[in-house]
Amino acid sequence: MLIRRTERFKASEITDEKLYLNRREFIAGGGAALALAACDVADGAAPPAGAPLKAARNDGVSVKEVPTKLESATTYNNFYEFGVNKDDPAREAHRLKTRPWTVAVEGLVHKPKTYDIDELIRAFPLEERVYVLRCVEAWSMVIPWIGFPLGAVLKQVEPTSQAKFVEFTTLLDPVQFPGQKPGFFGGGLEWPYVEGLRLDEALHPLTLLTVGMYGQVLPNQNGAPVRIVVPWKYGFKSAKSIVRIRLVSEQPKTAWEKAAPQEYGFYSNVNPTVSHPRWSQATERRIGEFRRRPTLMFNGYADQVASLYSGLDLKKHY
Repeated sequence: MLIRRTERFKASEITDEKLYLNRREFIAGGGAALALAACDVADGAAPPAGAPLKAARNDGVSVKEVPTKLESATTYNNFYEFGVNKDDPAREAHRLKTRPWTVAVEGLVHKPKTYDIDELIRAFPLEERVYVLRCVEAWSMVIPWIGFPLGAVLKQVEPTSQAKFVEFTTLLDPVQFPGQKPGFFGGGLEWPYVEGLRLDEALHPLTLLTVGMYGQVLPNQNGAPVRIVVPWKYGFKSAKSIVRIRLVSEQPKTAWEKAAPQEYGFYSNVNPTVSHPRWSQATERRIGEFRRRPTLMFNGYADQVASLYSGLDLKKHY
């Protein structure tokens, strides 16, 4: 290795020691993966819309389909906290302030912890995964999500032997979420929005704690600053704008179960043989396409997740 003698450089050309050490700490902490320095984001400030978020592609779990156009994925959304129409989230999402933001991971764990969102992002290596998001209205999108396995966080807090389920709770704030205001229809949902998984589902490596999509920070209308993506289940299982993750011993009563138990069960696995009471789930329409395609069992992830439900009647436990 060739080493230059320091006297060949002027003092003004030598990097300040504090700046050098801070840069090393930034990289070691995973800050390089965020690639937000170019955005000139102040400490504690929310990254601007479209801020870049770099992550290595995980081809081993990614579908090989062409992603849905970004415009479609960010303007055709189910997020009833902003309104019941598909274009309400994009129109109202400017209300949501994603900094400061904390996520409490608590309940039946040995080491409960409350994460600042930026601390959480820095704590785990980010990866990009292309998943199909399938909705019960029989439409779907192909989205390159950015995040890390939820299991990595759960293992850090060390679930107790009594923990059997994981409950997710969305922010409750009618000022930021007009759909939560008293008297607003809001799909008949009870606020805050609550979802849940069995612990083994939550620990499955496909379950992603998501902070970005399409190479950028997660847009507000898609669940910023952090949401869950469970690719073999219908999209409503993927709680958005999460503020609490709680490990519990009993199956949580979820928002859609409370609102319409005859239509939405706890498991909500993609199962084309079980029709929604008001429409068939046997086919789906990919946003951006006109033709319909057959719906795949477990959204195409049967090889990876079917064993989780061995012996379970998937028509009874819908």
